[in-house]
Amino acid sequence: MALPAPASRAAVVPAGADLRLPGLSAFTTPNEKFYRVDTALVVPKIDATAWRLRIHGLGVGKDVELSYNDLLARELIERDITLTCVSNQVGGPYVGNARWIGVRLADLLREAGVRPPSKGGRADQLVARSVDGMTIGSPVETVLDGRDAMLALGMNGEPLPFTHGFPVRMLVPGLYGYVSACKWLHELELTTFDSYDAYWVKRSWSQQAPIKTESRIDTPKPFASPKAGRVQVAGVAWAQHRGIDRVQVRVDGGRWQTARLAAEDSVDTWRQWMWEWDATPGSHTLEVRATDRDGYTQTDHRVGTVPNGATGWHSVVVTVD
Repeated sequence: MALPAPASRAAVVPAGADLRLPGLSAFTTPNEKFYRVDTALVVPKIDATAWRLRIHGLGVGKDVELSYNDLLARELIERDITLTCVSNQVGGPYVGNARWIGVRLADLLREAGVRPPSKGGRADQLVARSVDGMTIGSPVETVLDGRDAMLALGMNGEPLPFTHGFPVRMLVPGLYGYVSACKWLHELELTTFDSYDAYWVKRSWSQQAPIKTESRIDTPKPFASPKAGRVQVAGVAWAQHRGIDRVQVRVDGGRWQTARLAAEDSVDTWRQWMWEWDATPGSHTLEVRATDRDGYTQTDHRVGTVPNGATGWHSVVVTVD
């Protein structure tokens, strides 16, 4: 099958957004390399012709039922959005950037009569249910605040792969996946955080979880042995829906050096960076930190992923020959 052309296309990626350096993550993550974190032991294989989405709950005037063709017939948007899993450790691989095509979620909710709590809405939580039983709760206020929250139908120019949620998954830029990115979606219920705990909240994770400002060194790899002289240190940084303003690198606990940032595509995507290091022989520790558009600089305080995402500076140890 082929998806209809989106009515609202993504902006052209700036020429300088992908530095194309050896060892550096590509700006757009191919579908086959995009991380997958879920609880499905067997990937659901759903017949799109029989699939239905139900929207119901607090503030919904009348239950809504939509087919896959109903969504295809609506105005589609196309956006570059970086997704991040809350289980991603500092420097981990569970983050990726793709070009998504889908339907504006806010439009569907407003047509159903839903209003945000700030405007008198009765529901403050949107619970997404997957065909495999997963439940994911998102703040209604965030979903309706103007960001490009969507029900995604396509990924990098093709229909969603089964492993990434075909036929429909949910995306909310700026929120960790466990509170925003339900795969194999089939139901949306408007409710409250006080009255319902979604799957991961019942397992000690936070009800709400905006993505934290993070950065990662992609090259050189840990325990690499670069030659003495000019070495390109490069990686990615992300602070979805805020944007990255600065990345700094230091060697062996010395002074922080400002890296060169790649061009910014949008505040909802990660940003590449690069710093040239005059490497001397011996063992060295490289560290990185990022500052977001709100002025927040990553803390060096290292904590794990529970309950709402890891913090700390990513570091790698290399031996220069």
